[in-house]
Amino acid sequence: MRKFKVGIIGATGMVGQRFVTLINNHPWFELACVAASSRSAGKTYEEAVNGRWMMAEPVPESVRNFKILSAESNIKEITGAVDFVFSAVDMKKDEIKALEEAYAKAECPVISNNSANRWAPDVPMIIPEINPEHAEIIPHQRNRLGTTRGFITAKSNCSIQSYMPPLHPLREKFGLDRTLICTYQAISGASKNFDTWPEMIENVIPYIGGEEEKSETEPHKIWGVISGNEIIPATSPAITTQCIRVAAEDGHLGAAFMSFKTKPDIDEIKQIWRDYKGYPQKQNLPSAPKQFLHYFEENDRPQTKLDCNLENGMAISLGRLRPDTQYDYKFICLSHNTIRGAAGGAVLTAELLCNEGYI
Repeated sequence: MRKFKVGIIGATGMVGQRFVTLINNHPWFELACVAASSRSAGKTYEEAVNGRWMMAEPVPESVRNFKILSAESNIKEITGAVDFVFSAVDMKKDEIKALEEAYAKAECPVISNNSANRWAPDVPMIIPEINPEHAEIIPHQRNRLGTTRGFITAKSNCSIQSYMPPLHPLREKFGLDRTLICTYQAISGASKNFDTWPEMIENVIPYIGGEEEKSETEPHKIWGVISGNEIIPATSPAITTQCIRVAAEDGHLGAAFMSFKTKPDIDEIKQIWRDYKGYPQKQNLPSAPKQFLHYFEENDRPQTKLDCNLENGMAISLGRLRPDTQYDYKFICLSHNTIRGAAGGAVLTAELLCNEGYI
């Protein structure tokens, strides 16, 4: 299999940095160019991230001397050098929407980590283990854009990555009626660490702008169906959330409550979680966790510090499944927000799209 040439637009921010580390030594993908704002354009990558590199590992040797291109001014040069791009730009929503569409119209597929295009009716918002079939909308999107190769796919919000995966197989089998989730979200979700956000040390903030709306609505699009040239969102289950910023560096933890149309028993739920395999596991995609849903029997697991890096940050950790007085059951769930919830999930989506021939 030939290696696909990849570009990253928005390569200097936290999610862009994560993309750089994940693509380094990837068996299918080879980094061909990096792009950022005009402030960084012309610098080497090492110069641009000097003093603000936020990954645990050092800047990969292979990318240090890459010259940064302008994400806005060098579209023709970038699209001519790559098979597709990852988008992690930090701009106003309407600017992101226009920029990503410009890349797509230049016949360059865009796998976006941004929210700007998530609600376009023909833009698939894919979690590879849940709705890989939504890629089938891409030909309709290409018709709208007037492209042969170019299209946009969007990553869903990081907040839903911990609870949608365990709810999905249960919804399919038993009919999920309603769910309530409180998320406790790490500061890296705001592209910060404790050095850049010291106010978060020993602190909790009971509000994250726009997060609860995304957490309640995006699952319905992911659980939706393709009808004609659009994705029609599901109308159930009823979802309500609260999203809270906590003093953890990585890992979004959720406390989830769920009720069913047909109530399963606890052992049945655990077995379904253990056995569940999605498209990435069945196809053995390079970034796929071998065991997608891990259940811990210990009462004090999962924990952000111990478990968010499980299977290279791509697995979902679960625990404390038990009956509830208001809902049928409740449990704890955890995902790595900048890997599974951002760059890693986008890389897995790109693997799916390459495997299916869309790229």
